[in-house]
Amino acid sequence: MSQLKAQLRRDGFTFKQFFVAHDRCAMKVGTDGILLGAWAPVAGVKRILDIGSGSGLLALMLAQRTGDSVTLDAVELDPQAAEQAAENVAESPWASRITLHCADVLTWAPEQTARYDLIVSNPPYYEPGVGCATPERDQARSTGSLDHSSLLACAAALITEEGFFCVVLPESAGSALINSALEMGWYLRLRTDIADMDGRLPHRVLVALSPKEGECFSDRMVIRGPDQRYSEDYTALTHPFYLFM
Repeated sequence: MSQLKAQLRRDGFTFKQFFVAHDRCAMKVGTDGILLGAWAPVAGVKRILDIGSGSGLLALMLAQRTGDSVTLDAVELDPQAAEQAAENVAESPWASRITLHCADVLTWAPEQTARYDLIVSNPPYYEPGVGCATPERDQARSTGSLDHSSLLACAAALITEEGFFCVVLPESAGSALINSALEMGWYLRLRTDIADMDGRLPHRVLVALSPKEGECFSDRMVIRGPDQRYSEDYTALTHPFYLFM
């Protein structure tokens, strides 16, 4: 099967160890989610939460990266996306470790008693009023459904003392979220700025926040080199997932 046919099978994306169908999800599998799923720190984690799970991509990537004792919860507001994510999980090697919840995380979170060592989110970042093709896509992309202050407060209520809350955002939105997080008492611990190519300004930022103060590590990654091939850094990060790496 060719790389293209493998990626388009059943209108989804085939990875080395799992398949993600996304034809009923407003937000499709994309580079942002793959970057976050491959980058988020997982050393020592026991419980993981994926906020706004969509197709279940992040939960599946993190399940692949962690041991059998690690459990994952994935919360998705849109019923169609949640149903498809549950199907993707059921067909994966990690069905027994991932639980899908079709819920608004803002009402789901206060009901939880246990905390998470790692919380991840590929959150909406458009201001309300930016038109999208469908109401579902508008909900998935607009901060009207989950503004960043509410997301930060929700994560603060659910994270362990030494846990990490990780997001991927456009550079400007990510910098604004960092400023809001610092005002709320979070500490910035990891930041990776992402550029499409050498010589270009970063267009995305990966951010890891923690309730615990500590050293902050910052770096930069380029996705493609001058020859348009994936860079060594991007290849090293994502090769456990992409079929063609």
